[in-house]
Amino acid sequence: MNLKHLTIAAAFVLLAGAGAGQALAQTPAASTQVAQAAPATPAAGTAAPGDQSATPALGDQSAAPAAAPAAAPAIKPPAVAPAPEENPYGLGALWAGHNGKPDWVARGVMILLALMSVGTWYIFFTKFWEQSRMMGQASQVDKRFWSSNNLNEGIEKLAKNNVFRAVAESGVRASTSPATGLVNANDWIGMSLNRQLEEINSRLQGGIAFLASVGSTAPFVGLFGTVWGILNALVAIGVAGQASIDKVAGPVGEALIMTAIGLFTAVPAVLLYNFLVRRNKIINEKLRSFAADLQTYLITNKK
Repeated sequence: MNLKHLTIAAAFVLLAGAGAGQALAQTPAASTQVAQAAPATPAAGTAAPGDQSATPALGDQSAAPAAAPAAAPAIKPPAVAPAPEENPYGLGALWAGHNGKPDWVARGVMILLALMSVGTWYIFFTKFWEQSRMMGQASQVDKRFWSSNNLNEGIEKLAKNNVFRAVAESGVRASTSPATGLVNANDWIGMSLNRQLEEINSRLQGGIAFLASVGSTAPFVGLFGTVWGILNALVAIGVAGQASIDKVAGPVGEALIMTAIGLFTAVPAVLLYNFLVRRNKIINEKLRSFAADLQTYLITNKK
């Protein structure tokens, strides 16, 4: 009886062990199939199987998720400097006129003042060069003329365009001409020398009167442009019905520009006129002194 029970118990144990082995064999196969069906890349924040370093330990508060890469800063294009704005109230705007309509009165005033200024500087440079040449000729008189042995030799030493040579030749001609009973030789020579001096002085004064005219009239020409600009401002205000700054600034600016141009033309003309007149006086004094010495030499034949 006992042997029978032992045989049944052993058979039961063998059947139970075989069933447990089949269950254990099926469990790894199912795990393999699940692993193959899962995606190859783990989800963000989930560590791969078997990676001990990627999974933080429980209770480790120092572990933090990986920071996302910072976005690259946007590249800004280089700043371009703004183009300079054109002055709407300058000389260009004055010449072009308002609203594209040229003002021929304003243009005429500007052209007239420009011609005055150009003429002033042209006359100044030409007269200054002529005066400098005569002053240089005056310095040659003492070195060449009065150091000669006789009058004719002294005249030949002077240049043909020398004004002092013209005075000397005039005196020699007067001394060799026959004197009349009404005028003696001394007065005749003096009259001839004075006529020659007046001719030279007239040539020196040529053109200088233009500087005086410009200096006295240019401010009034500029003032006329000023009055015309103010008139345009008043007309613009009357048409617009209100005294807005954009209606007044342009014409008033033109008026101020006209005044400035008139002064810029007149002031140099006055200063240059005084400068040239003073130099003419110096040259005339040298000429008169030379003529007086020459007259004495022609009458007394002594230097």
